[in-house]
Amino acid sequence: MSTHPEDTVDRLASLPTFASVPRAELEWLAARGVVRVYDAGALVRGTGATVDEMTVLLAGRVALHIPQGGGWRKVFAVESGYVLGLIPYSRFQKAPGNLVVEDRATTLELHREHFPALVRDCPELTAALMHHMLDRAREFHGFRLHDERMQALGRLASGLAHELNNPAAAATRDAGSLSALLDDAERASRALAAARLSDAQLEAIDAIREACQGPALVRSPLEVADREDDFAEWLARHDLDPLAAEPLAASPVRLTALEELASAVPPEALGAAVRWVASGRAARDTARDIQSATRRIHDLVGAVKGFTFMDREAVPEEVDVARGLVDTLAVLEAKARAKAVDVRLETADDLPRVYGFGSEINQLWEKLIDNAIDAAGREGSVTITATSRDDGIVVRVADTGLGVAEEHRARIFDPFFTTKPVGAGTGLGLDLARRVVHLHHGDIDFTSKPGRTVFRVRLPMTGARSVGTPPGPEGGSG
Repeated sequence: MSTHPEDTVDRLASLPTFASVPRAELEWLAARGVVRVYDAGALVRGTGATVDEMTVLLAGRVALHIPQGGGWRKVFAVESGYVLGLIPYSRFQKAPGNLVVEDRATTLELHREHFPALVRDCPELTAALMHHMLDRAREFHGFRLHDERMQALGRLASGLAHELNNPAAAATRDAGSLSALLDDAERASRALAAARLSDAQLEAIDAIREACQGPALVRSPLEVADREDDFAEWLARHDLDPLAAEPLAASPVRLTALEELASAVPPEALGAAVRWVASGRAARDTARDIQSATRRIHDLVGAVKGFTFMDREAVPEEVDVARGLVDTLAVLEAKARAKAVDVRLETADDLPRVYGFGSEINQLWEKLIDNAIDAAGREGSVTITATSRDDGIVVRVADTGLGVAEEHRARIFDPFFTTKPVGAGTGLGLDLARRVVHLHHGDIDFTSKPGRTVFRVRLPMTGARSVGTPPGPEGGSG
């Protein structure tokens, strides 16, 4: 489409990106660029297409969509003033996704053949484009970081929902049982009071109660079953409620002690005494189970808060890597258990802190460990170690999977590269992990062979307090 050059120059001059560029240089750009208009819904550039031009969005809105889950997911959208595609000095070559028009758009497109002259004749324009490229890289990194974090939280949420539901359901069930047990204990205590037992008889009952409240010995399932059968038989011989067998068998009390109790109290009081003792034991066991279930919920919530740093400002600070690894494993526990993968963590006692963004560092661990669990395969194993080394810490994530194929090793950290089936991965995980490492002035590498793949991350200690934003892929916005 052709348009009056002056109109194009005026539009360029109105955009913040080119506000400081001399009009003569904008006229140079307008004279060599081609103005195009795209209707809403039009495909500007498809996934994998070769990019040979710089595209200035003069008006409208476009969005980048990448394939995922058998469909397309919008990564982000940009409006007028944004420069897409190639920029001088960038190495951007292929479109990472579909660039689709959302609102009718007008663009100015400059082919790469004009770039040498652009750099030579338009220094102010070149500088403005370079600044925009850096801003674009930071924005794209932020878009991707946020998007990957949301996806990670979505994946974790499905597992955590199950993890939280189990202890919550158990606590609810036990709370209902506890009320019935307390009612039974109260009825038994009233029956004992009505029996008007002697002090010696009450002491015999209390001795059984004390013995029953002690910690149970560790027994095998077969031993537990045999013990319950023995107590059930004893209760049947004395015409007592067989439901008391389970709590009595779980306690340290012996059958000989119950025989002594049967000899010490009248038959009409024995049933009330046994019910009182058994109900008390069962109530305490149930209360302990409720405490264990609610502690599990508390620990899971704490792990999620620690993993996401949701109650902390997004500012660099001293980060406890050991704690972050523990929290990350807690939120990935459900996935590892579902895949029957044995995950082990070993951290040095003297592990120093690092300086940086805790949520992003935890996201780094999540990416590496999540990938390792996938790679390990069913009944495989993943080992994470964290040690101090010279002026930093070293974290290794090792799995027992098939290894990284030789032809994939050079591209393993490339954005949008994945060996997973279509819809199972975006190919951004390891690229994002690399960027988080570089953000914190560390390094990441890996070694791989069948049966053992190890990703190694080194991060500097707290002393290195300069944390910046790493450059993203040039033109990564499409």
